[in-house]
Amino acid sequence: MGRRNNGLNSVLAHRLILLFVCLASGGLVYALLSAVLANGRSRVSDFGRLVDEGMAVQNEGGCCRGIENLELWGSAVKWGSEFKFNNSEGCCNACKSMCSGKDGPCLCDTWVFCGDRKACGSKFGECWLKKQKDSLAPERQEGVPPGEVVGWTSGLIFGKGEGIIGLETEHGTLHIKLLPDCAPHSVAYILELLSLHHCAGCQFYRAESRGQSWDSEGNHIENAGFGPPYALIQGTLEAQGTAFNKLPVEDCPILRRGSVAWIGSGPEFFVSLADHSEWKHEYTVFGSVLPEDMHIAEKISSLPTIADVWNNVNVTVLKKPVPLLVRRIQKSHVDEI
Repeated sequence: MGRRNNGLNSVLAHRLILLFVCLASGGLVYALLSAVLANGRSRVSDFGRLVDEGMAVQNEGGCCRGIENLELWGSAVKWGSEFKFNNSEGCCNACKSMCSGKDGPCLCDTWVFCGDRKACGSKFGECWLKKQKDSLAPERQEGVPPGEVVGWTSGLIFGKGEGIIGLETEHGTLHIKLLPDCAPHSVAYILELLSLHHCAGCQFYRAESRGQSWDSEGNHIENAGFGPPYALIQGTLEAQGTAFNKLPVEDCPILRRGSVAWIGSGPEFFVSLADHSEWKHEYTVFGSVLPEDMHIAEKISSLPTIADVWNNVNVTVLKKPVPLLVRRIQKSHVDEI
């Protein structure tokens, strides 16, 4: 998605137009509320359909997604030959149960499930729980012949203080907790960027403050508009000289202050400076800025900007883009998320 083909703002603009039309008549308030509730019910139904089709996973413990046709290696902490489940979610949750954060470091950070009956054969249902030497550089099966089906689905689990990367800028480093159980493909891409040891071309180029619409904690102020400004900083995470493949839509929760999400299929992304319930479930969230670093995002949002118009929406673009580097963060950094 190009910078000026901004899906985030065009969606918002259409919604505002619809809202003003509905509010033009006080007699339509009841109908409006009914429509909102009905829309909420349809979204629940749609989400259930996505779960059935394997595009989303819903369970009481939160997300439990993995990447199909991928076998991650590592030291086994639970042998799959004696540990089986009917689905990948059960295997994922078994790993999560060994990573509660209550009894020290995670005993399991990788789960591998054999869910393809034809490819797995007698191994169907096996759940291997593993521990990586380096969870930010997981070992994987190499040398798979082209066209060969890998029956395994694999996922990562990051515990307290793990899975944190840094977006380093001249204004400070944004420490971001990655969410591999909700957005495994997105996190896999971020880990690829880490392995490059550079991110030439990665930068923030758009900055919009909270204005008069959201308070310092990101809560929407009653009776205020929803922008502009739109309370976000936007950039790109595409390293020059490397091919970028569009990412699939993954978990799309309501955006909260600190959420880090893709615009469309990437590599354009943004950091939310406020809660954005008005945007519903539109964007894949793959990480969250640690609370103590949000002042850095706020600082970037206050840098000098120039006005521009993207798809008939007023935006503010940084006069001087802010380059960023993707950095590995040591486990000693306290994780509060």
